[in-house]
Amino acid sequence: MRIIVYGVGAIGGTVAAALALSGQEVIGIARGAHLKAIQSDGLLLRTPEKTERVRFPCVSDPTEIEFRPDDAILLTMKTQDTLAALDRLRAAGVVGQAIFCVQNGVTNERLALRSFPEVHGVTVMMPAAISAPGEVSAFSVPRHGIFDIGRYPGGSNDHDTKLAKSLEAANVAAFVSQDVMQSKYGKLLLNLSNILQAALGLDADYRHLEALLRTEAEATYKAAGIAWLDVGAADARRAQLMNQKPITGIDPLGSSTTQSLARGGGSIETDYLNGEIVLLARLYGVPAPANTYFAELGARMAREGLKPGAISAAQAEAELSALGALPG
Repeated sequence: MRIIVYGVGAIGGTVAAALALSGQEVIGIARGAHLKAIQSDGLLLRTPEKTERVRFPCVSDPTEIEFRPDDAILLTMKTQDTLAALDRLRAAGVVGQAIFCVQNGVTNERLALRSFPEVHGVTVMMPAAISAPGEVSAFSVPRHGIFDIGRYPGGSNDHDTKLAKSLEAANVAAFVSQDVMQSKYGKLLLNLSNILQAALGLDADYRHLEALLRTEAEATYKAAGIAWLDVGAADARRAQLMNQKPITGIDPLGSSTTQSLARGGGSIETDYLNGEIVLLARLYGVPAPANTYFAELGARMAREGLKPGAISAAQAEAELSALGALPG
């Protein structure tokens, strides 16, 4: 099985590098300065334990790849870029190959299933960042991360088993799930705080706001009849397999949302994190003013090019209070 990593960013880069280092056949799809650096010098993978440079083919578009029937295609871009990526895969002649949504949120699988019959979800727990063009940093030991894998909308098949085996060989803990979306809905609860860190800064104390966002989200899940698994601190696998450690010379870069704002790319995934809760709230008549506020704030920060930490906690709390979103 050859693995195509579509989006060689923080997560995709870590996965691609780890797979290639384990001797597996990988092709990356990337863009910009990151692509040029990989094509020129390979990809540097930094971890708390070692630094390794790896070379693998990397292209700018799926049409540059001659796809095989047994290729596994990993989508590792942000959700706002998924539709364009799916269009490019169709243009490249992809039809029945297994598509794995190695992405946050719960929207990507549904988007992919409109165009492709063999869609799989992957819950991603992997603290990683692009630390420079051609360089990714993965902060977890002893494993790079923990992935839950399963077919969408439910069940599993041989594609999941094969990918899990490949990931295990690449030092990523992989578990085949019969209901991966329960895990992904659980991860979504954790990702609701991405915008808090991005807006208020890495050092801000936003635990009370985090609890508020989660309370709203759980209410929408219950109204919608959505079950979820706790993949946070209560997940025993984390203590055993995924401990975050510093990497010498690499400053903490924060969540994927924080990294997106820092790069100033003009878009972030908040509409598919907090925005998912807003959607459910509107569909099922449940109030979610705090998630609505932060979804809109994320869009404004991306639109106006605001950097991480540009909003004070006092400002956010005052605006939330004016909306009636904070307890009086």
